[in-house]
Amino acid sequence: MNTNTLDKMRKMKFFGMFHAFKSSLETGQTNDYTADELLAHLVEAEWDDRHNRRIERQVYHAKFRYKASIEDIHYHADRSIDRNQIMRLADCTFISRNENLLITGSTGIGKSYVATAIGYQACMLGYRVWYASTPKLFAKLKMAKADGSYLKEIAKIERQQLLILDDFGIQPFDAQSRAALMEIIEDRHGKTSLIITSQLPVSKWYEVIGEKTIADAILDRIVHDAHRIELKGESMRKKRKPDHNDITYE
Repeated sequence: MNTNTLDKMRKMKFFGMFHAFKSSLETGQTNDYTADELLAHLVEAEWDDRHNRRIERQVYHAKFRYKASIEDIHYHADRSIDRNQIMRLADCTFISRNENLLITGSTGIGKSYVATAIGYQACMLGYRVWYASTPKLFAKLKMAKADGSYLKEIAKIERQQLLILDDFGIQPFDAQSRAALMEIIEDRHGKTSLIITSQLPVSKWYEVIGEKTIADAILDRIVHDAHRIELKGESMRKKRKPDHNDITYE
């Protein structure tokens, strides 16, 4: 009977329940449970398994460049990172309020790491997240215009509850990229959230976007009431220890 039950659990894709029941049978723990305790144990195992697999899917679809976590953010005094601000952002209520986060600072200071850590946290809380290198994203959108998949790509971006635009402003926007940026920002304004990282201060973004009227429209939607983190200090790449080679700082 137990073999049949395990087979049905597996076929119904109750993998958490399957592994928990199989383990309990193999260790003889089923004798230690009352009927309702065993049921609660199996349901809890299935719940945890589905929750963990959902997080794995969210992280996979987010397309992060590397793994990052809130716990591993360095709060050196010279970096101007407010731990309390990071903790408030880590609860991701700014996403539920459709607010934006702007992270600026020199190269190697850790902008991308902070953005990615918050992105991972959002995935764990069930939000749809997508990370994109800004230059690569707009190069991809140009190609999509040429092959007819542009609307599909824009729709994919719009579905994300949190969009992370990394390395914003590394190169100026041309007319086509500027129009695409305006469309993305207009589609998301007041409905979803953005995290933008940039080596340039926000005051320089007008020059990078170009075309004052469009730049005004875009930045009015991005910057108004946005949370801001302005990182300072020496490049973290120079400070990191040899055993931290798996961490990239941007």
